[in-house]
Amino acid sequence: MTTNLILGKDVSGEIYGELRQRIEALKSKGMVPGLAVVLVGEDPASQVYVRKKGEMCEELGMHSVTVRMPADTTQEQLMDKVRELNEDPSVHGFLVQLPLPPHLDEEQVINAISPSKDVDCFHPSNVGRVLIGNPDFLPATPAGVQQMLIRSGVETSGKHVVVVGRSNIVGKPMSAMMVQKGLGADSTVTVVHSRTKDLASITRQADILIVAIGKPRFITSDMVREGAVVIDVGTNRVDDPTHPKGSRLVGDVDFDAVKDKVSAITPVPGGVGPMTICMLMANAVKAAERALEVSS
Repeated sequence: MTTNLILGKDVSGEIYGELRQRIEALKSKGMVPGLAVVLVGEDPASQVYVRKKGEMCEELGMHSVTVRMPADTTQEQLMDKVRELNEDPSVHGFLVQLPLPPHLDEEQVINAISPSKDVDCFHPSNVGRVLIGNPDFLPATPAGVQQMLIRSGVETSGKHVVVVGRSNIVGKPMSAMMVQKGLGADSTVTVVHSRTKDLASITRQADILIVAIGKPRFITSDMVREGAVVIDVGTNRVDDPTHPKGSRLVGDVDFDAVKDKVSAITPVPGGVGPMTICMLMANAVKAAERALEVSS
């Protein structure tokens, strides 16, 4: 069986081309889409992610704001910053990078972000809109997965999608999106997780297996049906003495063991990863388009 590799850079490149046209259209009407990111503390992974967001904004010709706040920022100071960004007309979308330092209340922060600027799609009203199939924004990683399926020509209508993992960031919204009516959806969806009995017997039934459980190489060859499509959302750093850095990134799927058995698969790194920032940019552009509609 020939396995099709679904690569994030290919799919995101196509979407960035479309976004550039939409950004130019906004600029021709005097609107520069603006995205702000608030980073509290010194978390290394968050710093890399925030830097990449800023670089992509500049590459696309968008207005980019990075707000850096010290690790000892108080809840009140952070809430003041959220309110300030809610009211800033040059910022059409923004997010507060998670995780926050432990003394800060993430839920309170998320709830304070204006739903019309909530490009992470974490606000309860935006989460609810995804569930009922009438979204303003789609959460970035699940939206990226859906675009990979659509643009790779993977048929989802009537297919059995098994989602491994039930996080609020990937598993739950992914299952809600795949069950809707429409392109890249119309699927029969099963969610499995750490408490599922005989999990492998369910993953073997999947036409499309979407894995986001946060455990390196958790999905082995015997857990995957011949000819299935596998989307690996996991990013795990594991020790590897042969690697120059002493470690390397692997997914939640045992890629080498599974790749020859399936019809299509995403590698790690290089699969879903690039899609998250891409879909975040798409949400920021959409927020700017909405703001222009409101103001005109």
